[in-house]
Amino acid sequence: MRQITVISGKGGTGKTSISSAIATLEERKVIADCDVDAPDMHLILHPEVKESGDFYGGVRAIKDDSKCIDCGLCRQVCRFDAVDEKFDIDPFKCDGCGFCAYVCPTKAIEMKENLSGHWYVSETDYGPMVHAKLDIGEENSGKLVTVVRNKARIIAEKEGYPYIVIDGPPGIGCPVTSAITGVDAVLIVTEPTMSGIHDMERVLKVARHFGTEPFVLINRYDLNREMAERIEDYCKKEFVPLVGTIDYDPDVTKAMVNGLSITQYRPDGRTSKIIKKAWETVKESMET
Repeated sequence: MRQITVISGKGGTGKTSISSAIATLEERKVIADCDVDAPDMHLILHPEVKESGDFYGGVRAIKDDSKCIDCGLCRQVCRFDAVDEKFDIDPFKCDGCGFCAYVCPTKAIEMKENLSGHWYVSETDYGPMVHAKLDIGEENSGKLVTVVRNKARIIAEKEGYPYIVIDGPPGIGCPVTSAITGVDAVLIVTEPTMSGIHDMERVLKVARHFGTEPFVLINRYDLNREMAERIEDYCKKEFVPLVGTIDYDPDVTKAMVNGLSITQYRPDGRTSKIIKKAWETVKESMET
């Protein structure tokens, strides 16, 4: 079984468009949307939920008013200003450190698991899909990414699927490291802008730190050809395979408006052909 994660270093580069296209091109695979903070792969692949579950990430302080004697110790020790003048605890400010519960003389405060989101196992026209949604303002998205990946791997092993296609989160933080650890390849989707180049360089370093083979695809290549050539030169210098360059294509926008991937909307178009060739290159490398 081989795993590939499509990442970007920053949002808005077209990462989900590319990963959704790959998901429709490869016949035998499990799809995993690991952008749990802002998942949108479902807008293209239209999953039908078959199984779901709760995700508990971390703990929060819960106060029993009947036991509270208003001593104020919890307010004194809290370094996150989560306890107000009435000694009520704000769940959005609470960091779950547990110090207030430790010092409470009447044991009025208890640390309880916090419901942070939900995970789903679904069916699509293109195979099984595992996805999740972190609730607003919640943390531990890296742990939820791990839940999604583990469930995708179980399905792949049980059903004999040779590939897992992962739509990774943007950036270089904890959810990204959770999405790329142990995969066989990462496809970095970038764009010819200053922020695109900068964030591509950062996420490439992260991928190499975890020993993952990187590939680069430049989206909207004709947006700034000088910047695009800088990316090409950088890839040559760093010995990173550049597997494709995609010019701006209005059909991609039309496909999204219609809730489709570009490979569904225009399977014989130039963009679809470039993505198909890029995927074949990456797949061949993973198999060798």
